[in-house]
Amino acid sequence: MIQSVFERKEIKYLMVEPQMRALIDMLSDRIYSDEYGLTTICSIYFDTPDYRLIRESIEKPMYKEKLRLRTYGTPKRDSTAFVELKKKFDGIVYKRRETLPYEEAMRFLCFREKPSRWSQIFSEIDWTLEHYGTLEPAMILCYDRIAYRAFENDDVRITFDLNTRFRNYELDLLKGTYGERLMGDDELIMELKISEAMPLWLSNALDELRIYPGTYTKYGNAYKRLLIGGSL
Repeated sequence: MIQSVFERKEIKYLMVEPQMRALIDMLSDRIYSDEYGLTTICSIYFDTPDYRLIRESIEKPMYKEKLRLRTYGTPKRDSTAFVELKKKFDGIVYKRRETLPYEEAMRFLCFREKPSRWSQIFSEIDWTLEHYGTLEPAMILCYDRIAYRAFENDDVRITFDLNTRFRNYELDLLKGTYGERLMGDDELIMELKISEAMPLWLSNALDELRIYPGTYTKYGNAYKRLLIGGSL
């Protein structure tokens, strides 16, 4: 069953591949690769023509939100797509999502065509589209993800995102997962997704390997890269 509602803490770490390999080795008796294994995650971020959502987000307010369409791998027109409304308030992430065939999801988000199946979550997304006036595809971000879960607590999830690339043209995932590299060749982002306190065994492993939390937003850094490069 696909989970539609999330409420959790998400802690990000910017690291390099040797640190990832060392951490996975150290935690080999604590974590296991989840059912998705290595997957390519592709997202279209929706924003106003003047990039209001991401501009407000990178100012680090107490409350921020993002609207995106996500697929796993390059989709076809009838592939499953996730329409996601992601909000963060006071350090807690709230995510609401629904599934639609890719083409139907794009018609809903781009042209406000009501899906054949409706729900409370679709109503919330529709309100967001109405609230911001003009939301349109603004950025594509794709990366390869390796995901793990803890044996003793399935709510503890660790993901490693590698080979992150982005583009702000040909904003249709049917055209592929290509783009400009966002980070260095061996750089990656680790995220801890937890509903409660971080387990002590995980905290100790991070301390031993000198892996420290930081702030990093893929969409925000792609926006900054384009802004500096004069491509916007």
